[in-house]
Amino acid sequence: MTKSVLLVGVGGQGTILAGKILSNGLLAAGYDVKMSEIHGMSQRGGAVSTHVRFGKKVHSPVIEKGGADVVISFEQLEALRWISYLKPEGKAVVNSQTILPTPVLSGASAYPADVLNRLEEATEIKVLDATAEAAKIGNPRGQNVLLVGAAVKLLGVEGVDWDDIIAQNVKPQFVEMNQKAFKKGHELV
Repeated sequence: MTKSVLLVGVGGQGTILAGKILSNGLLAAGYDVKMSEIHGMSQRGGAVSTHVRFGKKVHSPVIEKGGADVVISFEQLEALRWISYLKPEGKAVVNSQTILPTPVLSGASAYPADVLNRLEEATEIKVLDATAEAAKIGNPRGQNVLLVGAAVKLLGVEGVDWDDIIAQNVKPQFVEMNQKAFKKGHELV
């Protein structure tokens, strides 16, 4: 059976690196894995999504609406935009961080005040302050790997040396901090 994980966020949050770490770990676990990235205006703070699908045999990397087993959101509003991709029995982890999009910064629109309430009405979610938790470990940018740790826990993927996977995918000076962030995300779910 194929499982699907959708990682969503804003450019600069490390969504693509998180998808790469998750995909490499799933490959190490022996799964067929397909990953697709959509950058959008990522370099300008726009939306970014990474689709990761894994199983015995995966034919397409793209997750359809209502097809994600897990949605990991690096930012609240992105979770709301993508929650329709979650299966009814799926699980969502949402970073409580708020990043104001350009239309809000320019005054053309307002950031919804009730994002988390609307998400909770739509599905069961786990809200983490991944940015603050990663800052306690040494770098708030480690939120992406912390959220990967949460995803792995929700997926129940066992038998992978995640410390090694992280070491293969991040710069040497950030390996230890990211390994700690992964473990923290695993603990928080």
